[in-house]
Amino acid sequence: QVQLVESGGGLVQSGGSLRLSCVASDPTFGHYTMGWFRQAPGKEREFVACITGSSGSRNYADPVRYTISRDNAKNTVYLQMNNLEPEDTAVYYCAATMNSLPTSRVTAYYIWGQGTQVTVSS
Repeated sequence: QVQLVESGGGLVQSGGSLRLSCVASDPTFGHYTMGWFRQAPGKEREFVACITGSSGSRNYADPVRYTISRDNAKNTVYLQMNNLEPEDTAVYYCAATMNSLPTSRVTAYYIWGQGTQVTVSS
């Protein structure tokens, strides 16, 4: 089963940017729909963005500030986050599913990374 490892989190000031990366161990990475989710303390995990494997279709919670992309040759999916706000502070998770649609449902994803912390200071 594919394993996912996120990186790129950290501390950034309000208005700043971060680029998260998620590397998959499975060479069939290109077949998976990949998603990014986040979870703040005391809150439920919520959808951020996803991208399908076949057509590269995208879905966003916030299409203005976030951009998701993937490099199947590197088994990697990225999340570019711009104009970050303190409300974006959370643990960000990479997730994978064989569902071919760009779904935002948390329960549709069954492979998860360990998460990377993003903290935005005001």
